[in-house]
Amino acid sequence: MALVDHVEEDPEPLVELANRHVVSARQFDRRTVAQLCRMAAMYETTPHLMQPPLAGKILISAFYEPSTRTRLSFESAWHRLGGDIMSITDPASTGIAKGESLADVAEMFNNYGDLVVLRDSSDTAVYEMLESLRIPIINAGNGIDEHPTQALADVYAIFKWRPALLDAQVSDADRIRIGIIGVPGRMRTVRSLLLFLSLFPQAISEVVIICDTDDPFDDGQKAELEQAGLKLRVARRLNNELPELDVVYINSIAWVGDTFERLGEELALTARSPLKPGSIILHPLARGEELSTDLDATPHNWYFAQARGAVYIRMALLTTITQRIYQVMDLST
Repeated sequence: MALVDHVEEDPEPLVELANRHVVSARQFDRRTVAQLCRMAAMYETTPHLMQPPLAGKILISAFYEPSTRTRLSFESAWHRLGGDIMSITDPASTGIAKGESLADVAEMFNNYGDLVVLRDSSDTAVYEMLESLRIPIINAGNGIDEHPTQALADVYAIFKWRPALLDAQVSDADRIRIGIIGVPGRMRTVRSLLLFLSLFPQAISEVVIICDTDDPFDDGQKAELEQAGLKLRVARRLNNELPELDVVYINSIAWVGDTFERLGEELALTARSPLKPGSIILHPLARGEELSTDLDATPHNWYFAQARGAVYIRMALLTTITQRIYQVMDLST
């Protein structure tokens, strides 16, 4: 409710998202993110006031790479909005297994649904579908490239924690320091999160990338973020940084080809870690040994709220893309 009260309603940037594909965090600006977060907060806090705006609409949920949280949160969001769903969870059960091109699959999708959510282990799959699609598509993770809706859920959690970070001007004393335990060049969640954070440099004093390599960025990635105003630093020793971090984002899985590797054992959080009082921990989940369950009962645990909020930020995005924005806005006034 604090977020709803803090952000003035402005439907204009959301109207511009209508019928648009969502493939990258680069498509968003600060106003759009703020309004999506506000609508998500409305859905989260006043669900009894919301009339399902997507009755009669069909979502094609195409997950060609294994997923639990992302697929279920998208499908939960669509169901809560009143729509119906067709799911594909195994590419071996589709024409792709027989050599059908993604462009042809996209052409068929036009006839079957109103919106596609796609996850694929290939960086290029979502782009191969674009030219043939006449319905919107949302990128739910494409290889090591991006995962824009997960990153929306990440920043939504941060702005629920401190809505004033959305202000155009944030004092030096109120700016936050964010630590990201991960490898931006090989983690799609981290890549998209950094792009969203770069929209709010006025609220962030520093982003510390904590990993076991000295060069965690792709070519040009760091320069793009710094040009947008983010102050970046790379560090190796987690415990040395934790006492000064307001937000700690941890993700242990980095992709290498068609498989993945986990970060070093020393890059892990437990209740014994020297966390700053009042700081919060975020994790896109699923977690492993890098995030101990003994943190679950502490005030640092915002990763479960982050997962819960993913449903509502996706509800806001789906409502906006399918042009049902005003049905929600009318209920808020």
